[in-house]
Amino acid sequence: MGRCLLVFSFILATNLLFSQTDQTRKVPKPNTGLAKKQGSFIDVNTPTYAPSGFDITQLVKDVLISSGTNSCVTPQVSNVQVTPNLPASNDNRAWGYFNRGTTSFPFKDGIVLVTGKAKSTGNDYIDVNSPISDVVGTGSDPDLVAATNPTKVLKDAVILEFDFVPTSSQVKFNYLFASEEYTGTYPCSFSDAFALLLRPVAGGPYQNMAVLPGSAGPVSVTNIRPDVTFAGGPLGCAAVNAIYFGGYNTTNIETNFNGRTVPLTATATVVAGQAYHFKMVIADAGDTAFDSAVFLEGGSFNIGVELLDPSGATLPEEINVCDNVPQVITASVSDPNVNYKWYYSNGTTTSVIQGATTNSITAVQPGTYTVEVSYPGSPCPGTASIVINGGTTPSAQDATLLFCSTPDVPNFDLNLSKPLISNTPGAVFHFYTNQADAIAQNNNYIQDIYHFNGTDGQILYVVVSNGGFCSKMIELTLAKEATPTATLVSSKLKICPGDSVDLTATGGTTYHWSNFSGTGATQTVVIDHTTTFEVYAIGVKGCTSTLPAKITVEVVPEIVTALKDVETCIGDRVTLDAGTGPNYTYLWSTGESTQTINVDKLGIYSVVIDNGYCKRTFTAKVLAAASPFITALNYDNNNTLTVTAINPSINNIPTTLEYSIDGINWQASNVFSGLTNNTNYTVYVKTQGRSCENSVDFFTLHINNIITPNQDGINDVLDLSSLGDFDNFTGSIYDRYGVEIFRFTKENPIWNGTVGGKRLSTATYWYKFNFQYPKSKVQMSSSGWIMLKNRE
Repeated sequence: MGRCLLVFSFILATNLLFSQTDQTRKVPKPNTGLAKKQGSFIDVNTPTYAPSGFDITQLVKDVLISSGTNSCVTPQVSNVQVTPNLPASNDNRAWGYFNRGTTSFPFKDGIVLVTGKAKSTGNDYIDVNSPISDVVGTGSDPDLVAATNPTKVLKDAVILEFDFVPTSSQVKFNYLFASEEYTGTYPCSFSDAFALLLRPVAGGPYQNMAVLPGSAGPVSVTNIRPDVTFAGGPLGCAAVNAIYFGGYNTTNIETNFNGRTVPLTATATVVAGQAYHFKMVIADAGDTAFDSAVFLEGGSFNIGVELLDPSGATLPEEINVCDNVPQVITASVSDPNVNYKWYYSNGTTTSVIQGATTNSITAVQPGTYTVEVSYPGSPCPGTASIVINGGTTPSAQDATLLFCSTPDVPNFDLNLSKPLISNTPGAVFHFYTNQADAIAQNNNYIQDIYHFNGTDGQILYVVVSNGGFCSKMIELTLAKEATPTATLVSSKLKICPGDSVDLTATGGTTYHWSNFSGTGATQTVVIDHTTTFEVYAIGVKGCTSTLPAKITVEVVPEIVTALKDVETCIGDRVTLDAGTGPNYTYLWSTGESTQTINVDKLGIYSVVIDNGYCKRTFTAKVLAAASPFITALNYDNNNTLTVTAINPSINNIPTTLEYSIDGINWQASNVFSGLTNNTNYTVYVKTQGRSCENSVDFFTLHINNIITPNQDGINDVLDLSSLGDFDNFTGSIYDRYGVEIFRFTKENPIWNGTVGGKRLSTATYWYKFNFQYPKSKVQMSSSGWIMLKNRE
């Protein structure tokens, strides 16, 4: 039993290794009801397209070469054959016309060759349990074997052949390869054979055009594969040329193949005018269960013109040109018997370049430049195009970046240099430590430009670009010094208004003062109010201290004094007061150090007041004073005396007068009330605080304005007896006509209303009298009226 099991296991393993017939296809079924016109599958040999009814010759000439137009049926193409040679009306044929319809298939349309039934490659979903196509049954092909050296027997070979005569040195067309082999583990070992063969008609070996760029090998499942399976798990063998793998048909189904390559270009170098035989051949490897196909893009067949640079090198399909630098472009065909026609396209419109009729042109602006090279009588010109991508190089210039280091920030922030290098908006900067790297513009640029540990004097190479291909390299010189720390001292911290201080800064080579101009380390300044001074220290390379040094100079209150000039009477002592203030000390010219001093001599006295921060000297004059004197006295009927006096100051020193009527009690008011009528007073006036004074005598004369001589003892007479003691006393009574009717004397100072003993009639009479104060010799006079009432 054990041997039987071992043999059975060996047979089973052998069948799995060498046969694909028991493997199911992996193309997923689309959603129920999803029709082909909804974008699931390409259209292959469907009657809705006229080329689906073309024979193989028409497909080559009108689809592969001219993509469905009949304007270029070239006499250069001949002997078109297909194997197996089934007619276009046969639905089982292995070749045909495809159109992507509403799918996202890379090619709009073209020719398909399949190692099975072409129609089954698209259109509708083929159930996973059903074969994709009928067996072609053509067997192998010796040219394909010679070109691909397969490891398995080839079957179901499908061949497309034709002859053509190129008009230039190159032919090319676009294609992609698709296969059911892209499933399970088959990409590790199974690969259907595929080749695009070219040789001269006159004979010679075939050249296989179906190879990858850079000698990367043939186009096949085993040479183009990812590292995962169709189901998403690990493939079991390493990826090979995975960049050319277009993907598995899992989401965008499009065909009934499991996977495909990306669009590829087949290119070959030929001799213009020489006939060549073209042979496209594809076959199954090992068995016929899993099929493969090649899709040839319609209109992509190019019979050969290349574009060259001035050195003769072939230009790529696109070049990058900065700042509209003129580019000389030359077609590879240089033949006086051919015609040249150049076109320019800006992406929107295409126009013929007038006057460009040779094989060379100078391009002066970005766009697509195309040349058509045609032999006389040939309806199919050779064409070649180049896209010139334009750009503008940013402005850039060498610069120096000064970095002021601190313990917390020891490294350069290169981002700060960008405005110094270029003012072009959107410019891209790459900083290199190595000039060779900068020239190569590789990825060895500084990654963290915000924290670069550079050194003083180091040169970086900066590539400034427009974000694309236009760039300029400049040099950035790094300058580094430690950020200085500023200090500031003042010769005084407190001063009086108007005094000066000396400010001294340290820590830098030069300085920036906030309060005034000047870059020196010292400043002398006069200030009259409290001021805070600030200064930044600047290093030898120009680094400025992060923070300014500050110092405040306080202006204390100005020294003020109450000292003023005074007037004094001879022999008096006067007090000089220097006033008081915070921390005041005094030094008088007399040597005294008190706030006040008393002096009794006329002269000029000075005092120096010191508040601890400054000193001020003040002076006062002690001057002789003039005595005030009374200029007028007014005594009213309310027994109130008002004194008018003046102080004849000779020094314009304001003074205050004070008054007295007894020489003992003094008052500031010049008004005295409550005096007694007809009484002698002495009125005094002096300057307040002084001893010198003046006085006058004053009699409070009071005369009644009516007399009634009726002997009742009340107002019987006008009695001026009290005036008799004054010098030069005289007086008279007058009637209304001015006639003197009575005269007063010391001996007869009383009038009783009579004249010569005879009573006068009732009437108004006038009086007038004069007297002199004996002490002051002041002459006094008085006049008025009096009513006399006599009973008849």
